[in-house]
Amino acid sequence: MKGTRWAALLLLLLTASAAAAGVRREKAGEKVCSKGWECSGSRFCCNETISDYFKAYHFEELFAKRNDPQLAHAAGFWDYQAFITAAALFEPSGFSTTGGKEMGMREVAAFLGHVGAKTSCGYSEAPGGDTAWGLCYNHELSPSQSYCDDSNELYPCVEGVEYYGRGALPVYWNYNYGIVGKGIKQDLLNHPELLEQNATLAFEAAIWRWMTPMKRKQPSAHDVFVGNWKPNKNDTSSKRYPGFGATMNILYGDLICGQGLTAKMNVTISHYQHYLDLMGVGREHSGDNLDCADQVAFNPSSKSSDS
Repeated sequence: MKGTRWAALLLLLLTASAAAAGVRREKAGEKVCSKGWECSGSRFCCNETISDYFKAYHFEELFAKRNDPQLAHAAGFWDYQAFITAAALFEPSGFSTTGGKEMGMREVAAFLGHVGAKTSCGYSEAPGGDTAWGLCYNHELSPSQSYCDDSNELYPCVEGVEYYGRGALPVYWNYNYGIVGKGIKQDLLNHPELLEQNATLAFEAAIWRWMTPMKRKQPSAHDVFVGNWKPNKNDTSSKRYPGFGATMNILYGDLICGQGLTAKMNVTISHYQHYLDLMGVGREHSGDNLDCADQVAFNPSSKSSDS
């Protein structure tokens, strides 16, 4: 009973603290809203949240073959609830809650378009086509190298631990596991396997990557997609403009961008547009600057570009 009373008191204190913070922001002239567990204490929560417009049946349509018993390599791992639970952590920061319902739907399609392309085992002759096989994987099956950079002193390799690609937007290399782990408050440097054992954490790591700039004075993929970012003269001379194309630049750099209309880039765009169609938005609302064929990379090519 004593433990129950303490838990109740703690919940009351946390609720009062959140309410007080909300009042302070209201007095400062910023309207804030609360939508239960999914979104609270932020102006972005005044917009519709993901679960208002992106339902379980949408998830099933987008990733129709993910549980195929014969071909899918992560059958039974990925599900709608894991995505929604992870997304709820970032909705107060604007993930899918920036710019109204249509922009929110477009951002979900854009983010999941990257996820689908990076985790697909589809091909053009596969049942349903190459865009029906997203979330086929949750880890790299045949690592080509150890992905251990011994020179990194901040996030050194842990003996016996392998840093091959894992997750919804696969993480590679010890330092990237360290950076992403710090971002989501998980010890991924010592336990990178968490991203192939827990679907919610795998989505959380991917959304954190989408929402977080990799360097100071650079935008996040979220920023360039929803229009928070305004390119400067250096950006425009490098042909970098807001839109889906710039999200590929931020996530992959010159591994995909600045090389013309490559197959890798076109596959990612195809997933995004296919998901827009399935969600009822339509590819005609893909937005401007869809590709990054002529864009100069924000950051030079390195081992960490595809993290």
